[in-house]
Amino acid sequence: MRVLMINHFPIAGSGSGTYTRNIAVHLMKKGHEVCIVFPENTMQFGTPPGAGAYPVFFTYEQPLKNSLPFNFPCFTTHPRSTMTFFDLDDEQLDAYLSAFEKAIKKAIDEFKPDIIHAQHIWLLSWLAAKSGIPYVVTAHGTDLMGYQKTSRFRKYADEAAFGAKRIITISNDNDELVKELFPACADRTVFMRNGYDPERFFPDVITAKQVLATFDITLKKRLVMFAGKLAYFKGVDVLLDAARIYEGERPDEIVTIVAGDGELAEQLRKQAEDLMLKDVHFLGSLDISQLRSLYSTADVCIVPSRREPFGLVAVEALACGSTVVATNQGGLPDIVNDEVGALVDVDDAMGLSAAIQRELYRKDRRERMAAAAKYAFNKYAQDSLMDTLIDIFNS
Repeated sequence: MRVLMINHFPIAGSGSGTYTRNIAVHLMKKGHEVCIVFPENTMQFGTPPGAGAYPVFFTYEQPLKNSLPFNFPCFTTHPRSTMTFFDLDDEQLDAYLSAFEKAIKKAIDEFKPDIIHAQHIWLLSWLAAKSGIPYVVTAHGTDLMGYQKTSRFRKYADEAAFGAKRIITISNDNDELVKELFPACADRTVFMRNGYDPERFFPDVITAKQVLATFDITLKKRLVMFAGKLAYFKGVDVLLDAARIYEGERPDEIVTIVAGDGELAEQLRKQAEDLMLKDVHFLGSLDISQLRSLYSTADVCIVPSRREPFGLVAVEALACGSTVVATNQGGLPDIVNDEVGALVDVDDAMGLSAAIQRELYRKDRRERMAAAAKYAFNKYAQDSLMDTLIDIFNS
């Protein structure tokens, strides 16, 4: 089978990009051919070996050849772009659609796909609908937030949803919202949870002291970690409020690291300064090996999101042997249970601090961390989900 994958975001730096890469890798392992259309603003594509690449170039730090004169838009933010779809003027929107329509047509003419797998019920899945090739679309959640935020893009999303053979939903919460927003398509939704790549995320043989030394951070007794976009819906501000509580109750015991970047980076750093936090460190965007090492040595990973359609970061952290404290919201209750972590209410800094401390100081902490890696592998390893996806393509 020849599968053309289309994404609004680069392969590296976003959840749907990781999703696209993971699926592409494992489709090719099963003998299928894959080609990907995606935006880029560097020459480092991040596409897996063997996959065809049809990048649409945008301007970042400097223009690339034939790049559009603006950065690629996001729903919230990306490590290499703070431009949003809602910032696009009409001329930019037309240029965006035209550039991707040309790239998709070129990919179809040259690659001759049997099916298109589009990411997000949004602009590019609308272009897939115009192509005449059968397509399925995965709703990642940020697209649904965008649909709710403004009516400007709803005509594209409505037509994209209506024309899809199947709409893949990634959590129970995500499934319910798709059916609510696109009721005419309810009978064509199919649930398939996200997977992770076990070759990239696994318990690393390294100590926390060694990892933190590379960032000039001195390890205390326990290590707390957040990884993700520094955006409002990720709830990092709540984690900082919680850190103020647990630093006060357990001074000089807990180091907190924040990995990631986004539009709230400076605001969150200022919040940490205003709270006079002693052991909170912002590391910026990290590569996969750095994330794996940190997940593997963190005593607990925190996902304090106000909205989280799935929560792949929770799965990746579990896969590396870190337990997870997350909010009882969106797709996170599908992932986190009492055996591998804890759930807390949204915007509850006191409850978050208490849950973090309980997890850090449990007597069976090491056993739970080992169980977390096994749990993630058994339930979320990408290769175990591929037959389901192929059945969706063939349905």
